Amino acid sequence: MSRQTPAFEPTEHPHRRYNPLMDEWVLVSPHRTKRPWQGQVEKLPPEVRPAYDPTCYLCPGNERAGGVRNPEYTSTFVFENDFAALLPDGPRGELDAGSFFHTQAETGVCRVICFSPRHDLTLGEMEQAEIRQVVDVWCEQVVELGSRPEIAYVQLFENRGAMMGASNPHPHGQLWSNYRVPQIPAVEDRQQAAYFAVHGRPLLVDYLAAEVEAGARLVVENASWVALVPFWAVWPFETLVLPRRHVVQMPDLTADERDDILAIINAAARPISRAATSPATIRGGITIEEIGGTIDATCASVSFGSWIATNERTNDPRITIVSGVVAFCSSSTREMVAPATAKRHA
Repeated sequence: MSRQTPAFEPTEHPHRRYNPLMDEWVLVSPHRTKRPWQGQVEKLPPEVRPAYDPTCYLCPGNERAGGVRNPEYTSTFVFENDFAALLPDGPRGELDAGSFFHTQAETGVCRVICFSPRHDLTLGEMEQAEIRQVVDVWCEQVVELGSRPEIAYVQLFENRGAMMGASNPHPHGQLWSNYRVPQIPAVEDRQQAAYFAVHGRPLLVDYLAAEVEAGARLVVENASWVALVPFWAVWPFETLVLPRRHVVQMPDLTADERDDILAIINAAARPISRAATSPATIRGGITIEEIGGTIDATCASVSFGSWIATNERTNDPRITIVSGVVAFCSSSTREMVAPATAKRHA
């Protein structure tokens, strides 16, 4: 007697899912969430930090590397990174030492954004007016650097916690801006422009409508934003946050939308914090790419946990693209707490 093949069930059987933003497939293995775990599980004691730390190089009035002293700042503070990954005045050029050894010089601007003078507060623990000030600073930085002809890409991000590479516990994020657009956002922009050329509508606007109708992957929503798990999610807790209305640029957000960004971030982060086995090991982002022009190919998107904003321009005057993707990743609990384990499929 031949063995009957069971009917395919995506919640039980391995399968691939298509990511239209990257034009790639990801492998999803939901059955692996049943795998027993006897590996390491981090359990750290709660952090207790003072409101001011005299040894912290980010606190107001303290000395930073090279003898630079912070002002006695009382709100969000931005300064040029003392250990910048990119330098604004570096040379430009390329070296080609054969088919496998191609190098391009890269320039840019890197800054540090101290969210608060308080050493003991995370962004989510700050008062609403203080959080709104941070959001306004994000917008100002994107506008300022995005207007420079030598800058093609601006990224704001936060790595929270020692496990994610944060070198200082003071609540802060970073800003990197590049002469060239990095690979992933460049692919995403091409994909969204191609979708818009065919359908006449932004990809993420249509995607949000489909997810709201399905309802299965919605995490939390408020008056301005919807947080959801992307159908093509790769990381544990990967979350995409989209505006309810079509917003073209980050500075175009209304006062209410700016206030609602952090509200939905905190609402979506709470269940993740309960599920994680160690505190503050999560990385995520706001990703906003802007391409100069007047036609909207996509819509703005925002995430939570840590934030990334990108401003991108091309020479194509016909297309404006604002888009975003976010990842919430707790490396110590990747397969244990994810709804389904997803891996990139080459």
